[in-house]
Amino acid sequence: MSQVRAFLAVDLDDDLKPKINKIIKKFKQIDTKIKYVELTNLHLTLKFFGDIDTDGLNLLEDAIANVVSDFDSFKIKIKGCGAFPNNNHIKVIWVGIDEDAVIKDLHDKLDEEFVRLGFDRDKKFSTHLTIGRMKSAKNKNQVKSVIEEFSDVEIGEMDVTHISLKKSTLTPAGPIYEDLKIFKL
Repeated sequence: MSQVRAFLAVDLDDDLKPKINKIIKKFKQIDTKIKYVELTNLHLTLKFFGDIDTDGLNLLEDAIANVVSDFDSFKIKIKGCGAFPNNNHIKVIWVGIDEDAVIKDLHDKLDEEFVRLGFDRDKKFSTHLTIGRMKSAKNKNQVKSVIEEFSDVEIGEMDVTHISLKKSTLTPAGPIYEDLKIFKL
């Protein structure tokens, strides 16, 4: 039985990427070890499934289609910069989503369907775009300063018109994402 590493995501509009790239460039000026997400791969993860049997993709696609049929396209506002778990213990550097009530509702309804299919319920869901992963504490205070500098940065708004079920292929150069199916809102 073959498997695919999969996740469900909202892709970031291309016109917002240059503004996020300016933030990434500021982090790159610091002598530290951060693994950055390629601009082409920037997305908001709605659900990470991990390795799933390709035989079950139809059930998953049907569940997603069922939920998205109740949603129209909506706007999200990309704003702010922060870190997980927090600014003093930086593992993940992110750009935030403001005014995210609709996307949280979409996530929660999708998660209910996924639980019915046997997936674990998301314990925490945070609307964010990961831009980098900190690999060491070297010059952490400088990284923290840049995060604080951009804590309220306005990136822009975008229309969420679809969500994508994606395949992730891990390579030494980084992950390669491919759309398995796009679901229009």
